[in-house]
Amino acid sequence: MLREGVEFVKLRILEKLMHFGKIGGSHTVIYHLKTGLPSHLTDNKKGQKIIKQAIKELIQDQWLLTKPSTGEIHCSINPGKIKEIKEFTEQN
Repeated sequence: MLREGVEFVKLRILEKLMHFGKIGGSHTVIYHLKTGLPSHLTDNKKGQKIIKQAIKELIQDQWLLTKPSTGEIHCSINPGKIKEIKEFTEQN
């Protein structure tokens, strides 16, 4: 169940960032990734753990690039990983 939840969150985050064109130099504050996710994930500790794990995996896989900006961590989709990301979103 936990793995399925992480994959679902990763998919939603990637779709959202692609939709808003947050690729490469166009970035957003990392805590904005949580907005728009279902309340059954954002409103409890287990769901927050799933979200945190999904973001961590996206960064470790280098699908998300991070950078410090204005005292906060910002992120965007790694343009070099677009092909892998599209394959992932199409499979799920």
